[in-house]
Amino acid sequence: MRAMLLSKLAPIEKNPLRLASVEQPSTRKNGLLVEIEACGVCRSNLHLIEGDWKKYGAPSMLPIIPGHEIVGIVRKVGSSVRRIKVGNRVGIQPLYSSCLKCEYCRSGRENLCESAEITGETVHGGYAEYIAVSEPFATLVPDSFKPEYAAPLFCPGVTAYKAVQASEPRKEKSIGIFGVGGVGHLAIQLAKIKGSRVVAISRNKEHLDLGKIVGADSTVQLVDDQEVFIENMKKKEGLLDSAVVFAPSEHAIDAAVRSVKKGGTVVIGVFGNIPNFFFYEEKIIKGSVIGSRKDMRELVSIAQESGLKVVSKKYLLEEANDVLAKLKKSQIQGRAVLIP
Repeated sequence: MRAMLLSKLAPIEKNPLRLASVEQPSTRKNGLLVEIEACGVCRSNLHLIEGDWKKYGAPSMLPIIPGHEIVGIVRKVGSSVRRIKVGNRVGIQPLYSSCLKCEYCRSGRENLCESAEITGETVHGGYAEYIAVSEPFATLVPDSFKPEYAAPLFCPGVTAYKAVQASEPRKEKSIGIFGVGGVGHLAIQLAKIKGSRVVAISRNKEHLDLGKIVGADSTVQLVDDQEVFIENMKKKEGLLDSAVVFAPSEHAIDAAVRSVKKGGTVVIGVFGNIPNFFFYEEKIIKGSVIGSRKDMRELVSIAQESGLKVVSKKYLLEEANDVLAKLKKSQIQGRAVLIP
């Protein structure tokens, strides 16, 4: 099969991904062979490829096929597969597998499993024509969903859903979404579905415009001077009840912590330090990472019922280096999706 293979970590400007012919994956007894229709391009793919995550042990092997938000058609099933049939459409999220036995897995938090495998980081991912996955970690996808719509649900979608849920959204509660890209534009909509007042926050004017398009009640530009930003926030909205951070910067995290009321909640869905935290304000800081299988099923159901809007643009598989270079320069609005 054709795949974009990463053999050496390097800046994306050096085109580290190369189009290669690799062996098609084989399926196990409980496994599925999925012909990939589309795979979304995540900023975490860029961090992985450029070596930013080497200190976290990712990727765990080289060469590796990146990509972790995948939708495709099942072409083969193993002998013990019961729920999913040949011809079904399925999605695969970053959580490729877990042990299903530990305290986290038994309590429905398998995304925290110490033995979890991550698609495109510890096993081969979706920048390819085929992928094999075990039946328990494949999610059925409605045939009515276009591939470029469905694929982003399986990382930015589930990441946004879980983080917004952690912010405890409700009617008339104000929530700030820091970072209005592939994840943030979905988080805005998911918070709106819960009845919250949503403020989109970004440095980039185009991203703020995207926030308005998908339903943000207002926007506030993130500027370098934190005092100016907080003053602008207070004038336009007042302090927030909660904030969700998808912008991978210490500056954005600090701004989010400062922007919420005393006793408010900040949910952080990215790597980054928390430079200022004052215990006497009784603010709550939570981490949120991808989602469980239940989260994934719930999100697909919400997308089917609510008409959740996914802003995406299609590119050819072999354009992966160019797409990631654009992403690095914040030139991608919404989500880029690779089509094999």
